[in-house]
Amino acid sequence: MRVFLVCAAVAASALPAAAGDFTTAAEVRPILSATRARWVAVRAFDGKDLLYFTQIEAWRCGLAQVRYRVNDEPETVREMEPCYRGTAQPNAFKAADHLPYVTRPLGSISKVSVTVVYGDGSEETAEFPRAFVEVN
Repeated sequence: MRVFLVCAAVAASALPAAAGDFTTAAEVRPILSATRARWVAVRAFDGKDLLYFTQIEAWRCGLAQVRYRVNDEPETVREMEPCYRGTAQPNAFKAADHLPYVTRPLGSISKVSVTVVYGDGSEETAEFPRAFVEVN
């Protein structure tokens, strides 16, 4: 029994620390940096262009702000669903009146620029030509 307890203690100490709840810049920055190519998606649907922010919004709790620019238009601040801190799933999508996309006239999006501002004030920007982020 003593050998089992020693082995169990050694094995437990080798396990990584429990993951956080992904509500800080330090926790979400590596994820968003690694998935930058999928920050947004464009889909032509029902006679409109839909510009999706699903990837970014899934990690919104570690963000202070998201800004985007379509083509060469002025930058727009993306309103996001609140973070549900103190719950089991703080990044969950719960608001029935919040959509993870904006609509634009069909074919009007040729490029999208996105800036994510992390909770610690640091920023990352990426620009995407439509062909790179268009999905069917």
